[in-house]
Amino acid sequence: MGKINVLLVDDSAVVRQVLQAVLNRDSAINVIGAVSDPIFAMNRMAAQWPDVIVLDVEMPRMDGITFLKKIMAEHPTPVVICSTLTEKGAETTMNALASGAVSIVTKPKMGLKNFLEDAASDIIQAVKAASRANVANLRTGSIPVQPKLSADEVLRPAGLAMTKTTEHIAALGTSTGGTQALEAVLTALPTTAPGIVIVQHMPEKFTASFAERLDSLCEIRVKEACNNDRVLPGQALIAPGGKHMMLTRNGSQYHVEVINGPLVNRHKPSVDVLFRSVAKFAGKNAVGFIMTGMGDDGARGLKEMRQAGASTVAQDESSCVVFGMPKEAIAIDAAEKVMPLSNIPAEIMRYAHLRG
Repeated sequence: MGKINVLLVDDSAVVRQVLQAVLNRDSAINVIGAVSDPIFAMNRMAAQWPDVIVLDVEMPRMDGITFLKKIMAEHPTPVVICSTLTEKGAETTMNALASGAVSIVTKPKMGLKNFLEDAASDIIQAVKAASRANVANLRTGSIPVQPKLSADEVLRPAGLAMTKTTEHIAALGTSTGGTQALEAVLTALPTTAPGIVIVQHMPEKFTASFAERLDSLCEIRVKEACNNDRVLPGQALIAPGGKHMMLTRNGSQYHVEVINGPLVNRHKPSVDVLFRSVAKFAGKNAVGFIMTGMGDDGARGLKEMRQAGASTVAQDESSCVVFGMPKEAIAIDAAEKVMPLSNIPAEIMRYAHLRG
């Protein structure tokens, strides 16, 4: 295979210089250009189209999101967003992900050069993952989603409602491409969905904006998890970036613990940490889904869930942006079922119905 041709688009000369040096260290990557805004980028791309674009969000003449939407509409290409690590920038970055970006590389306001040098491995891995992404599954509206489920399609009739609904848990683990996949799943769920706990690999400060955006789109409630939050029907808790989230139980009620700790599988939050806790405290009262993402985080945890009696599901290759985490789970026989993204909302509701 040839090298991955990368175009850098950032109005900071320091960022362009450091990113170019970092990426060119890897023999599999070739930076074909580093330009200061999307207008220059379009001129450069007319001569040679890149395999991956590393894109800033706030730039002169044309902002990154407008450029991203133009690319995804005219010539879909994997894009990695390089965004400042701020609460204000997080909302804009979420819009970029919703518009078709593959993933986020964060940059601080201060100490930029040293930070980018220290984060070299993450930057290189993000570019490599993007180069393997199934971009068709990132385009706005391209993910096949079933209509929103009504309660009478998948749940018991009125008068025979589930009891002890807090004992039913759906645990989801996602990474690259997961923001779009989670939106497709959660927006299809009714308020009678079981309690849901989620780990999406995402930097600190971005998960709150991600949860707020999903909450504005979904019938169920979606929030960034806080320590000791109850796991309730009709609610999804998303692990905060930079923290691990674990399920725990107090009598018949489930809660989450949000804790610090070391990186697990190079991630914090880690899907393996969440899935192991679900295996320990929920067992057969849980269903686990491992979805689109690079690497193998969550595969072993899903296997532990299956061994504890939980139902386990892997997203299929055709609907993944990156078929990494599900592939690893399937390889170790952690998944009872393999299914497309469009089937996952119904599976969540079917599980609640069958186990109710």
